[in-house]
Amino acid sequence: MSNKQVLISGASVAGPALAYWLARHGFEPTVVEIAPALRGGGAAVDFRGETHMTVLERMGVLGRLREIQTGGSPMTFVDEHGRTLLHLPADFAGGELEVLRSDLSRVLHEHSKGLANYVFGDSIAGLTETSHGVDVTFTSGAQRTFDLVIGADGIHSGVRGLVFGPEERFVSHLGYYVASWDLPDHLGGPFEPLSYNVPGRLVSTGGDQDRPGAFVAFRSPRLHYDRRDLARQRKLLTDAFGGLGWETPRLLASLEHTTELYFDSISRVDVQPWSRGRVALVGDAAHGATIGGMGAGTAIVGAYVLAGELASADGDHEAAYRRYEDVMRGYAEGCQRGGDRTGKFLAPPSKFALHMRNGLLGNRFLLNLMLKAGKDISSKLALRDYGHATV
Repeated sequence: MSNKQVLISGASVAGPALAYWLARHGFEPTVVEIAPALRGGGAAVDFRGETHMTVLERMGVLGRLREIQTGGSPMTFVDEHGRTLLHLPADFAGGELEVLRSDLSRVLHEHSKGLANYVFGDSIAGLTETSHGVDVTFTSGAQRTFDLVIGADGIHSGVRGLVFGPEERFVSHLGYYVASWDLPDHLGGPFEPLSYNVPGRLVSTGGDQDRPGAFVAFRSPRLHYDRRDLARQRKLLTDAFGGLGWETPRLLASLEHTTELYFDSISRVDVQPWSRGRVALVGDAAHGATIGGMGAGTAIVGAYVLAGELASADGDHEAAYRRYEDVMRGYAEGCQRGGDRTGKFLAPPSKFALHMRNGLLGNRFLLNLMLKAGKDISSKLALRDYGHATV
């Protein structure tokens, strides 16, 4: 088999899943992750439909994920006095299986670490393709040559930036920002999964009893900030939500105690094509939607297909990359479209839009149709069996 040495950037979801399947097919994957360890925190992610479940089962992690699942995330919208306006069942947001993103990442890492080489606290600084492979320079100063390089490093992919071009060519801002953070013990509780809206803004509490958290969303044009500047992000949030009622003042006050804050725009990634030479993209780096686009499930499926096509092509990356995109693009874009509506669902822009959302989703018949549509979209890909693994 040719092209056995594969470098994967990113150890969240797509990266570990791809490393597992590549190793099972006889490749020798290395995963590099800029963070010094697996990332904690993060919101819950869900899986739904036959395609997602089949890949998880074939990978051998479905049982473990069921053991640590959240049980779903029901959504109850309340007014400023805590009176219920709308209740959505757990399967609306949580699908058939919901787990915390950090737990999913941990399970995938544990499942693949005996098969792949992991390097934490480093990242790719430069890539140069040659006739024999890709020469890689790391931020640590190390240099190595790999046969193939895969960007599995999320919406803000560094690999995509190095090889395909600047982020603004591929990432579209969809008019909203979201943030989440763990709530400190001294804040008290317990915090029920409740959400409070005013036009263009959402404040919610949730998580489990051991790790209660806050989640917010707000309508905004594109903001300019350093993604590593925690103080600036705190300020943006306090400016956006200052003066709101319900639990908002208490949740905002907790921001000063958090050391891990997730803050990002609701965005969509559009890349044509997903590969260039020996470099390819998988997961959110290729077709991400910040929230609501079934990103975790699509990443798991994409990793399975990419590794399988490389194995079927005996390492011929040009043929494998073409086949991978032919199989995945329509499916990924269908799932991704859900993210275009997420901001307006979470924080409708007007009082009328809030009233319409609550009225429509309060109709059980319409709600069931939406649940079925989401499940159907995520199950539209017939998975190929890529044959027996080598280990």
